[in-house]
Parts: sequence; C-alpha cells; structure tokens
Amino acid sequence: MYTPSTKETAILLIHCPDQKGILAAVTQFLNENKGNIIYLDQNVDRAESIFFMRVEWELDLFAIPKEKIAEYFETLFAKKFNLQFTLHFSNERPRMALFVSKMSHCMFDILARYMAAEWVVDIPVIVSNHNDLKPIAERFGIEFYCFPKNGANKEEQEIKEITLLKEKKIDLIVLGRYMQVLSDKFVSNFPNQIINIHHSFLPAFAGAKPYHAAHERGVKIIGATSHYVTADLDAGPIIAQDVVRISHVDSIESLVRKGRDLEKIVLSEAVYKHLQRKILVFNNRTIIFN
Repeated sequence: MYTPSTKETAILLIHCPDQKGILAAVTQFLNENKGNIIYLDQNVDRAESIFFMRVEWELDLFAIPKEKIAEYFETLFAKKFNLQFTLHFSNERPRMALFVSKMSHCMFDILARYMAAEWVVDIPVIVSNHNDLKPIAERFGIEFYCFPKNGANKEEQEIKEITLLKEKKIDLIVLGRYMQVLSDKFVSNFPNQIINIHHSFLPAFAGAKPYHAAHERGVKIIGATSHYVTADLDAGPIIAQDVVRISHVDSIESLVRKGRDLEKIVLSEAVYKHLQRKILVFNNRTIIFN
C-alpha cells in the first residue's frame, strides 16, 4: 500500500542520566561508521537531570550491519553511560489493531488516512464489542472480530482478544472510541502500545453524555486528549491534546460535532507520532520529539 521512496534509516531513542560527552560520543560513532545523520533532537530535563535524544541516520553506507547495531550500541554506550535505548528501522511496517464500539468518526478518519497512505502501517484487524461497524470494516477489506462483553464473560473475552492480537503479530492497538475499560491483565500485555482518545472533560464531565454536561455548565473551551493506556484509568502518558473555543451560541449538537472533529485530529496526531518513533515514555510522561 505504501512504499517509502527514501533510503532505509535507523532510529535510536535514548535516555540516561545527564552527563558530559553523550551527544559527542553517539554522533562520533555514527560519523566514523559512515552513517549520514538526517535527524537529531535532544533535550535535558534539568529537574530530573535526565538526557533524552532521538537520532536517525541512513543505512546504505553504514559500516555496521543492521542486525549488529543494537549489539554494538549496547557494548559501547549503554553500560558506559547507564543508558537505555530502543532501535527501530524505517522499513519496518508496524501492525495496528483498531478497537471500536458504535461510534464511527474516529474509525473512518483512521481508515481514510490508512488508505491514503499517510502512515507506514498495516491494519490487519478491527476488533469490537458490537457488530454495528462491521459493514465499514468489510468496505475497507479488513477482518472484523466481535467480542461481546458483560460482567460475567469479560475475562474470557479478553483472553480471546489477546490470543488474536498475538496471532496477528500486532504492534499497536488504537482505541477509536472503544467504550470498554481494559483490564490490568490486558494492558500489561501491551505496554506503551495502546493509544486511547477521550474528551478532556474527564473527570469533571465523566459519563456517557459529556457534551450535554458541558453545555449545561456553559463551558467556553472543549478539548480532546490522546494517551497511552495504563492500569490507571485515563491516567497514562499523554501524547497529544488540543482545544476549540465555543460560546453560548453553540448547541449540544454543535458541541458534539466540534468535539468529534477534535477527537479525530488528536487521535490521528498521536498515532502518527507513535508510528514515526518520535515518542519516548519516561516516568508516566512523554517526550515528543519534533
């Protein structure tokens, strides 16, 4: 579906205690091995004294075979600088599962971007707790699985979902207004691999009709937040947020329309950043590289 036109690159995400010489050592290592650096961004959290960096370089002339890069980096840098890192390659195609319930606005937006080749990703499966959106999945030619849930069968159904996701080799799960709370056991299988979207009224306007509650209170700003899912409900590391101003002339229907538009944009931005390997999670917060 999507064929990158650029050269294959390697991407390193790094964090470690701040200290002299890290940036120079990494860039020297890449230059000496003929790695053409095409992106470098770094930051220091002075309060925590932690160094963060993302570096990307072309592999076509790089002296070290790609399957050996992690080993070299571990030996030369990780132990010396007490450094944590993850290594990715641009030609990797993450496999994403989309979880939905009955609302279709996020689903349509994600599938439209997917079909337009905006993202380097495969979406082999859509999962739901209802069959309402199955025709949409069929329209896009994507396998659809329904796992209805209630208090009695939730654990059993989640085991089936986890099994399916493992079989499909899923790297990322996106909750496109999936109206089910995932158990701690489910979440623990996919750390920093589940992205959720919700209206920013939580917890002040929790419940099934947040825009109705916001309208009653006469709020002037509505928003949306996308975050990684953790065991603490809606308390995971935040990836993207945005707001839109409203006024007394906005009806409930207008708030719903504006809110859903915002949800689509914020969720897609979060997914894009994840796929670009521009997010580093540290202590339940995110460092988002430009």
